[in-house]
Amino acid sequence: MNRIEAELQKFREAGDMVNLYGPAVVRALIILVIGLLLAKLFLKYAKPFLRRMNMKEATISVVTTVIFIVIITFSVATAAQFLGLKATVIIRVLIAISLAVIGIVILFRPLIPTLPFKVGHTIKTGNLLGKVENTTLMNTRIRTFDGKTVFVPHSKVLNDYVINYHLIPNRQIRIDFPIGYKQDLLKAKAVLSEIMALDPRILKTPPARVFVIDLTLEGVQLAAWSWVKNVDYWRTRCDLLEKFKLRFDHEGIIFAMPRRLVHIQGTSEISDGTEILVD
Repeated sequence: MNRIEAELQKFREAGDMVNLYGPAVVRALIILVIGLLLAKLFLKYAKPFLRRMNMKEATISVVTTVIFIVIITFSVATAAQFLGLKATVIIRVLIAISLAVIGIVILFRPLIPTLPFKVGHTIKTGNLLGKVENTTLMNTRIRTFDGKTVFVPHSKVLNDYVINYHLIPNRQIRIDFPIGYKQDLLKAKAVLSEIMALDPRILKTPPARVFVIDLTLEGVQLAAWSWVKNVDYWRTRCDLLEKFKLRFDHEGIIFAMPRRLVHIQGTSEISDGTEILVD
């Protein structure tokens, strides 16, 4: 009986502790959860807002980190008060820790390499082309144009080349191809110039140009160069390729085909080493 009474006494004491401190613990947990949710919401909405104000990414990172630490510190201090701990001691300790963390962030942030892009930019790094959706401390999330989400470690980004298509508003379209030597060169250039002049997406300045850039075994190498806005690049380039092909077919202009020189040697009737061009 004594053992049973001892166990019952322990349960009574535990119940008294729950009744005494339970509400305070629940309130403290609620305060902590609310503080964490507020900190998370702050990070979610503060970064886009600061980016719209054209703040540098490094400054945005420092500001949001400092305010995040302040929110967490205030939440922990408030929760500790509900548990009956002395507010003065708690606040002093948390302030000291927060100041130390903020000091480290401010002092060492300039030494951390900055990424050469922002959220929303279209970039190419290595063989990966897509739009930057988010950046964290460890990686960058990129959405490719075929619908894949790729997480790229910052170490890989910083050690590879990066092409950022948003640093300038416009981009040049270059389409190079050969036509046969027997084709009407001036007519081909006029057709290309006319097609680019009629496309409203192609900018007037700098003007679209058509060049003869090389004379090869295959034929005369033409180059059609024009400038468009970044957002119009891919669609305009695809449309120009289609228009060039259809118009050349209509005008009877033939694209050059690969050619090879075949040297035939031996004791046959053409043993003199006649060169035969094979299309």
